[in-house]
Amino acid sequence: MIAFENVAYSYGGGELLSGISLRLAPGSFHFLTGPSGAGKSTFLKLCYAELRPTAGHITLFDRDVRSLSRDDVALNRRRIGVVHQDCQFLDHLPLAANVALPLTVAGRGSEASDLTDLLGWVGLGSLADALPPSLSGGERQRAALARAIIMGPDVILADEPTGNLDWEMSLRLLTLLVELNRMGKTVLVATHDLNLIRQAKAQIPARVLRIAKRRIQLAGADL
Repeated sequence: MIAFENVAYSYGGGELLSGISLRLAPGSFHFLTGPSGAGKSTFLKLCYAELRPTAGHITLFDRDVRSLSRDDVALNRRRIGVVHQDCQFLDHLPLAANVALPLTVAGRGSEASDLTDLLGWVGLGSLADALPPSLSGGERQRAALARAIIMGPDVILADEPTGNLDWEMSLRLLTLLVELNRMGKTVLVATHDLNLIRQAKAQIPARVLRIAKRRIQLAGADL
């Protein structure tokens, strides 16, 4: 689904990631750990072709990202839902319209009939008409997840999605991600929270990747 072959990425004259070879298989669940500045966000951006590798090859849905045109990238991104830590919304639009925005941009607004069910699934059904500034941190993150999956993506990438949440709300978001994985979605979560990883591993066969010295390795059983 997403495969890296001896990938490197350089930034500002220095190599940030090097020699990365791995595959995110359909239906897998991965965590990505590592210190701040190690390249976790960069790795996620490589996964959805926001960045191109400076060496090696990345295959996205069986196509080398170097061969993708701008339109091809846009089409492939519809198959990848991304949840950012600092999720941004249009403050003048109600929550429901913000969540449905990817459908609107893609000219598929008529497919928003399942929006009510989706908002209910993330526990925001009663807030469909609320404006983003009135939402709590946990509500914003669940809304960001709903927006990321409204196009029915095959892959969900989440960059520190629980970084600003308390433990109870972190577990609630994790439950949603685990449910998506059990539906067959491929999930990759970048996080510092080892307790969150342990909680997930008690429920599903999640693998843990660790960035160290510019490389990504499979973490041991200590997690």
